[in-house]
Amino acid sequence: MKKRKHRSQKTKRREKPKIRPKVRSSAPGRPAPVQTGGPGPDVIALAGAALRNGDPHNAFGLCQDLLATEPQNADALNLAGVAAFQVGLAEDAVYLLKLAWACAPQNAEALTNLGNVLGHLDRTDEAEQAYCQAMAADPAFAEGFFNFAALMENTSRHEESAVAYEQTLQLAPGHALAYQGLANTLKARGRLEEAKSGYQSALDRNPALATARTNLAAVLHELGDFDCAAEHCRRALKDQPNLIEARFNLGLALQELGRFEDSIAAYDAVLTRQPKHAAAAMNAAYALQRLGRLPEAGKAFERTLVLDRDLAKAAANLADLRLEQGDPAAALAVTERFLDHDPGNTEMLACKALILGDVGREAEARKLVDFKRFLWTHQMPPPHGYENLDEFNTLLAGHLLAHPTLTRAPRSHATRNGLHSGELLDPPKGPLWALKTMILGAADHYCSDVGQGTDHPFLARRPDRFEISIWGVVLEATGHQLPHIHPAAWLSGVYYVEVPDIVTTKTPGQAGWIEFGQPPGHFHNRSQPETKTIQPAPGLMVLFPSYFYHRTIPFETNERRISIAFDLMPGGQVP
Repeated sequence: MKKRKHRSQKTKRREKPKIRPKVRSSAPGRPAPVQTGGPGPDVIALAGAALRNGDPHNAFGLCQDLLATEPQNADALNLAGVAAFQVGLAEDAVYLLKLAWACAPQNAEALTNLGNVLGHLDRTDEAEQAYCQAMAADPAFAEGFFNFAALMENTSRHEESAVAYEQTLQLAPGHALAYQGLANTLKARGRLEEAKSGYQSALDRNPALATARTNLAAVLHELGDFDCAAEHCRRALKDQPNLIEARFNLGLALQELGRFEDSIAAYDAVLTRQPKHAAAAMNAAYALQRLGRLPEAGKAFERTLVLDRDLAKAAANLADLRLEQGDPAAALAVTERFLDHDPGNTEMLACKALILGDVGREAEARKLVDFKRFLWTHQMPPPHGYENLDEFNTLLAGHLLAHPTLTRAPRSHATRNGLHSGELLDPPKGPLWALKTMILGAADHYCSDVGQGTDHPFLARRPDRFEISIWGVVLEATGHQLPHIHPAAWLSGVYYVEVPDIVTTKTPGQAGWIEFGQPPGHFHNRSQPETKTIQPAPGLMVLFPSYFYHRTIPFETNERRISIAFDLMPGGQVP
């Protein structure tokens, strides 16, 4: 039940705006610089050198002297703005860079620097406007596109980010950070193999780029190549020994390889540098548990919850540890303490439902995991615009099988012998628009059926607005999914697209059916919870609370089993 999440680094805008210390010469298609005359160009060069040498105060003084005689010198205003930012006067930097822009509206460098400072101040809309003006002023200025791309990446606008990074690379093919940024956007969209290639391209151009190597390790981790992930983390740490993300990811890779003592050493090194790194503390505790050092693990989980009392995974692990120690009452107390400050937490409700059976409170467990009340199934009609369900499902299957994010699921995922996609609502969307409409309509009916109220923690936590996430799963021969929940969501579901004959035929083993209620094999509950199975069929939609454990019963056939899963999470739109 450990936290498996790796850490990646985004391509950040520079903390210090980029400088161009030399006055630019005129070139076809570019505006001529402001003509300063006299000693201006020499002063500009000296100010630029001072900035490069880490002396912004001297640079600012030089620019100030020049501006006393040439108040509209855009290059001096630009460098003065950079210097002001570097000494911590961000608002003064904005003022000076806006003056530079006013004196030279086509100065893409000053506009880009202005965008960098505004971004640092979290004035995102203004930063975006400045970058757009920079790109329009000089379509050949690569840094304008790069910094705009980084802003889009940091605000999760990945499509726009990717386009801008690609434009940067057209203008500057050797731009290693642009390759890294493009790979970041590909990774965020689930296109792992392409992201892997992107990070490698960044490293081909700059082998010492430790952040790209760390992010490559994160992708390799998701692809299940833990040995290579660990090696890239080590190489990143050689170049940048204090890179926390690399050391944390090294711990995760070693943990997946079963090298728990080594993973603890990596997490301890993270905590030495960042004592409040709760995820490292929790994973170190889990490794102690796997090594059988239960008293130490218990104290470590408790320390983790002091660092971050909202870390549900740590509380769930601590509760499971108490079960392993033979103390279900203590395990239940862990869940109830957590639910006191976070009622309805998905992970804690799942955990509590299992523990209630161990303390002899089966009726409460049945009420919490009420299959009759909260498990909803419906055979869906074809969506508007499609003649029949077969046509729609054929298009869905083709869209998923051709999707650029579809990749073989690693051992760290619940899927066994199958493929997993990334977010299907990212372009290309294809028939997903129609499926999204179907899901939201079904969710609306579900919410009407179950109602509202405070008599149940699931209903009490019902969001007013939803965000939706959709992904696909393709299971092959002997394919199945291990028991799991969806911790980030309130309501989850699955729509069946293609189902093998062995699944649609009633067999004693219910091969390929979905089963609810069975926890993961590593959970230490002793009582057997109630379970419920549902037979999939093409066009069937199933909705359930996200804290319901569910799995796929293994099947053996040469046919595919294609399903599309989805989560409804707090925020976004009303279903």
